[in-house]
Amino acid sequence: MHIKKIYILSTISLLGTLLPGCNDIKRKPGIVYMPDMAYSRAFETYSVTEEERINLEKQGIHFSNTPVAGTVKRGGLFRFMLLKDKEGDSSNYVLSKQIHNPLPALDTVQKIEAERLFLVNCGICHGQKLDGNGPLYKGGDGPFPAKPATLVGDPKYESMPEGQMFYSVTYGKNKMGSYASQLDTRQRWMVIQFIKSRQAASKTGNAGTTDSAAVNK
Repeated sequence: MHIKKIYILSTISLLGTLLPGCNDIKRKPGIVYMPDMAYSRAFETYSVTEEERINLEKQGIHFSNTPVAGTVKRGGLFRFMLLKDKEGDSSNYVLSKQIHNPLPALDTVQKIEAERLFLVNCGICHGQKLDGNGPLYKGGDGPFPAKPATLVGDPKYESMPEGQMFYSVTYGKNKMGSYASQLDTRQRWMVIQFIKSRQAASKTGNAGTTDSAAVNK
């Protein structure tokens, strides 16, 4: 019984010590060592422009919105060795002609996926038929005044090497911006293989036949 009384008195004494401290609300957080590791800065890769990156650096935020040079993500293809040309230079764009598509021939399912990727990302400009008459141009009635490239039917683009197409899709060319953030390396090569297959089909009179159409029959 005596021990029980001591326990009760000890508990009351402890509560008397702790309760007053609950009313002392701290208005300032403690010092955080290495805040960049404690608090995530939710900036997605490629989502920050160069101007925004500079402004972040002025705030002490050293954020790089591009992968480390020379690295290849897990499961990715061999990296594209050519860097983007500096303004006024076209050396790497010309060299890209020598690069070949590293992907093997796509199977039926992959061909359907490649077509879907094209329609989602490229069709708005280049059109479902790859004739440069997508919704943005719409025969001259769309919001975009200049007709996009005619990928099927124009000898210039039908003879364009795969590597040069990949360079253009990766870094952008003329009015077309980079699609590196929308399509990963493998997807870009898939889309290019789809374009080349449609170009080849146009020469045999089968340009209107797609793998997805064949599956849906």
